[in-house]
Formats: sequence, structure tokens, C-alpha cells
Amino acid sequence: MWRKIRRTGRVAEPAPERPAGDRPEAAVTLGGSVQVRHVDAGSCNGCEVEIGSAFGPVYDAERYGARLVASPRHADALLVTGPVTRNMAEPLRRTYDAVPGPKVVVAVGDCARDCGAFAGAYGLAGPVSEVVPVDVEIAGCPPRPEAIVEGLRKLTGR
Repeated sequence: MWRKIRRTGRVAEPAPERPAGDRPEAAVTLGGSVQVRHVDAGSCNGCEVEIGSAFGPVYDAERYGARLVASPRHADALLVTGPVTRNMAEPLRRTYDAVPGPKVVVAVGDCARDCGAFAGAYGLAGPVSEVVPVDVEIAGCPPRPEAIVEGLRKLTGR
């Protein structure tokens, strides 16, 4: 069962507008459960610590149907952290292409959303939205585990 992603609230913010028909699967949510592949596109590792906490025993994102997987071919969603460095732009595109459709991209943290403290650095390709289409953005530097779990819950509908 597919449902539209609701982009309301303080955690999931609207992604930049795209041309109509660019990605028809972008407006879907994965009912019940979601398999997530994490991609570090050049972060400082702060978001990764919080993602580890979100999937740890205290916050336990798996109870809401979100599960980390090791391969993009097994994933429904990409959880991308950090501003995209020049060296990671192409691997991120390839990872995105390897995820079977319909797929969802979640930009975690201020750096993934707008390059954060690293804005203007010479080694950056830009925020995640300039490399691959982003469906959900989670704010924070780093975002709290509760915000990450809330963003994943929006994908699972739980």
C-alpha cells in the first residue's frame, strides 16, 4: 500500500520543487516497513552517532518498521548525511541508481540540507538535493535521535 508523504511538522520539511513528472515515485511512502541504506557523503560523523542512537536499544527505530541494510539493492530509502564532497558525488549518484524504485531519499542534518558549517568550502559539490532528489529533510546539527526516528516514522506510516 502506497501513501503520499506528508511534509509537515518541524522534522520533515518540504524538499525543493521539481519539474512535474520528474520523479513520480517521489510522492510515495513505504507502508509498514522501510529498508534503509545509510550513505555518508562527507559528514563530520556527528549525524552517524545520532543515527546509531536512533537504531540502538533506547530509541529503537526498528520497532517502527525501519531497518538498516548493507546493500542499496535491498533498500527502499537512502539516509544521506553530510554535505556531498566532490569525491562522493558520483558514488552517491550510483548508490541512488542502485536502489530499486520506488525510492525515497532522506537528508539528515543541516549539512545534508544546505552544507551547514561547511557552506562555501572548495571541496564540496553541494547539498544532497543538488546531487540526487531529496524527499524528506531532517533538521539539526546533529539532529536528535527522536527527530531521526520521527522522520523514519513518516516513511513507514507508523
